[in-house]
This record gives sequence, C-alpha cells and structure tokens, in this order.
Amino acid sequence: MRIDIVTLFPGMFQGPFSQSMIERARKKGLVQIHFVNPRDFSSDKHRKVDDRPYGGGPGMLLQAEPLVRAIESVRRRDSTVIFLSPQGAVFNQATAESLALEKHLILVSGHYEGVDARVLRYVDKEISIGDYVLTGGEIPSMVVVDALIRLIPGALGNLEGARAESLRDGLLEFPQYTRPAVWKGRRVPKILLSGNHQAIESWRKKRARTVTRRKRPDLLAA
Repeated sequence: MRIDIVTLFPGMFQGPFSQSMIERARKKGLVQIHFVNPRDFSSDKHRKVDDRPYGGGPGMLLQAEPLVRAIESVRRRDSTVIFLSPQGAVFNQATAESLALEKHLILVSGHYEGVDARVLRYVDKEISIGDYVLTGGEIPSMVVVDALIRLIPGALGNLEGARAESLRDGLLEFPQYTRPAVWKGRRVPKILLSGNHQAIESWRKKRARTVTRRKRPDLLAA
C-alpha cells in the first residue's frame, strides 16, 4: 500500500511514523508513506496558501489551487482521495478494514478554518474521527494510518491479535489477565487457568457482551 499525505506540516508526522508498528511496516516494505506540501504548489512568492473567506468571517481558508495541484501531483488511476473533516462520516473499524484493501490512499489534511469548498469535487470521501474540532487534519490522518497499517498482513507479529481486538465483531474486547495469578488479593478467573479452550472461548464471548452492554450499549443497539 502507498499512502500520500497532503499536509502543510509534514514534520508533525516524524515522531509517530518513526516508532513502533508503523516504522516496522515501512522497513518491511509493507507500506510506503510520502508527504506532499501544498506550499510547494503555490504561485505566491512567499508560498502563501491561505486567504480570507468571501462573505467575511473569522480565520483563513486554504486556497483551492495549491491544494488541488498537490493532490493531482500524486493521484493515480487507482487512488482514493480522503479529506479529513469534521463534516465527514465517522471513522470506525469497518471503514478501516475497507480502506486497508486500497492500493493507494491520498489523505488530505486541512488546516486553519477549512478549505475552499471547490476542492471537494476532487475528493472521493470525507472522514471524521469524532464530533469535535481539532486544529488541523494531521492528527486525524495519523489515526487513520495507524488503524489501517495494523490490518496489513505482516504488520503485526500476531495476525490473530488484529482479528480479535475490540470492535472487530461489533463488541468490546473481553477482560484479559497475565501473571501473577494473584495480585493484591485479586485472582485471575479460574476458567482462564483451566486449560479448557472451548470453555475459555465461551467465557470470553459472554464477557465481551457484558463489557459492551455496560460500557458501550450503543454498539449492541446497532
């Protein structure tokens, strides 16, 4: 998979993308991540890419020309262009699994008060990571990339781990424990020490539903 991120601040990605799973996936050649800065496509001598909105209002908008030129510089026939926006469909595990099958993603990270609306005709999907407002689309882009890469075969050491995680089947994950078996007077459930894998699997399914009902009843309703 190739991911191109259109952003005014590529330096924001250096730390998150040079650590842990994402770094390993890049070194293995499982994913290629590149950055495109709209400032490189500005016709202004000062590389300006924003301006005041017509009709007045607070803040500045990203101009259409440099942003679209940045997108088009990396777009291919098999590209899917995603604009990270609070107005988009809320990102979830099903969306992550769908996008993980794509060959080439272009993630457009907006900034300031937003973008010229004429840019949206060059976008295939709008995605939001939640109903709140951030300074820009860089952090949402990081969230999407992390969620996608862990689904690529070979990115995680244990593929079953990715398959069994919270929300994979519309439920939160069951409680898990590790050594010691007794800690501060609290014991690991006996069933997990029984060696009876069928009984353990049944216990986990029941506990997953119980946890989901208590913490996220909306998931069960869905």
